[in-house]
Amino acid sequence: MKNQRSSKLVSLLLVFAMVFCLPTFASAEEAAVETPAVANAETVEPSAEAPAEDRQVAVQAGEQTAVKDIEEAVAKLPATADGNKYPIVLVHGLFGWGNDELAHLNYWGGTDSLRELLTNKGYEVYTPSIGPVASNWDRACELYAYLVGGTVDYGAAHAAKYGHDRYGRSFPGVLPELKDADSALKVHLVGHSMGGETIRMLAQLLENGDQNELAATTDGSISPLFKGESRHWIASITSISTPHDGSQFDDTKYQIEPLTHQFIAALASATGANINDTNLGLDFKLDQWGLTRKAGESYASYFKRVMDSNLWYKTNDLSVYDLDTDGAAVLNDYAHAQPDIYYFSIACSDTYASPFWPNYQKPYPNMNPLLWKSSTYIGKHVNYAYGHVQVTSEWWKNDGIVSVRSAICPHSYVNSKDHDAVDLRYGLAANGTYEFKNGTQPGVWNYLEEITHTDHLNVVGQNENKQLLQGKFYQLAAMLESIPVGK
Repeated sequence: MKNQRSSKLVSLLLVFAMVFCLPTFASAEEAAVETPAVANAETVEPSAEAPAEDRQVAVQAGEQTAVKDIEEAVAKLPATADGNKYPIVLVHGLFGWGNDELAHLNYWGGTDSLRELLTNKGYEVYTPSIGPVASNWDRACELYAYLVGGTVDYGAAHAAKYGHDRYGRSFPGVLPELKDADSALKVHLVGHSMGGETIRMLAQLLENGDQNELAATTDGSISPLFKGESRHWIASITSISTPHDGSQFDDTKYQIEPLTHQFIAALASATGANINDTNLGLDFKLDQWGLTRKAGESYASYFKRVMDSNLWYKTNDLSVYDLDTDGAAVLNDYAHAQPDIYYFSIACSDTYASPFWPNYQKPYPNMNPLLWKSSTYIGKHVNYAYGHVQVTSEWWKNDGIVSVRSAICPHSYVNSKDHDAVDLRYGLAANGTYEFKNGTQPGVWNYLEEITHTDHLNVVGQNENKQLLQGKFYQLAAMLESIPVGK
């Protein structure tokens, strides 16, 4: 049973590896946001059995006005709003990277750099590169060190429990003043995909510490992250296509080796470069596990050592466990919404309901082909097994890898009775843009919107409908900066 479950976890890891780290591989169909015009278009969609091009034409016909309205609203946004001026930190997902250090691709923006675009608008933006396959705990520790500086401390208790080194890499710190008790500086954390889970974990540790770490570290070496005494310096958290309840895609037919090569082939295709498993260059950042590239070691040798490691089969302290529906429920038990942080969520969808019972969700033709199989699986999968998270038809609508339900907020818990509150009607401003509204409550998930006809990759890679999706990030930055200081 354990080996079977381990195989499933490795399979899931590689599926996420393919799709989460390739945001530029979106296919050539236009995306749109869900406004009243889009919603009306969807209600008169032709039959799912109609030719794909006919279905898409019908959808696009209803979207043209909505896209035009949004683009005009974005054009009117000021370079920066009068507000808090806090830095924005964009946190990547599984198998992701910070900016363009992997094959000159921008994780945030694809062929364009969202960091540079937002910086040119007057915002202060950071794009950290943290463990692409590490657990949310380890990634949160790395994100903390990246922001404030110092050597990554994964915690004495955590390291002992999972059998890896306590300390990791060192960072100079991009915002060391965050540690200053007298500083008023805060940050806005924005996470795509797994990045949304990672920033929730950072907030939980930063504001509450960890009792196991406090008990295990009595020699004065404990990291401030685990004390629960830090000044509260997270102003807001925004998740984009984050699997708060995990992703239900799991296919035992997938094997690690062919999926790895498929990922490499897809990356090479997107960049037009000769990329293979000898020169991919992805730093797995598994130093705590002893999987570092040795001096003089070829990339092919390093890659093989990582792929052949039994690490994938022996621990829950990796991303793949956190991204499973059961693992996500454990995370939701531990990392709750904090009462002094504003929470926002954005979901994406790129599927439609079949007109035939039981109305399975199917991918639109514009969805990236790499996501068709996972989207189809998610669009009809249920799980009523005792002792596991119950997956129903409410989970079917998806963006190719994450269900809309899962992206809205955490729902699934193991033991917790204190579920995070959510405002499903928060929505957009009257002009269809993001707006911080009077009466917005901290500690509550404020659901902004479902961006329709947009898959999990294209929302950040923006290979198609770039102007509209870039505009979403301009809107988000303006909204976050408009939060009054002291709120």
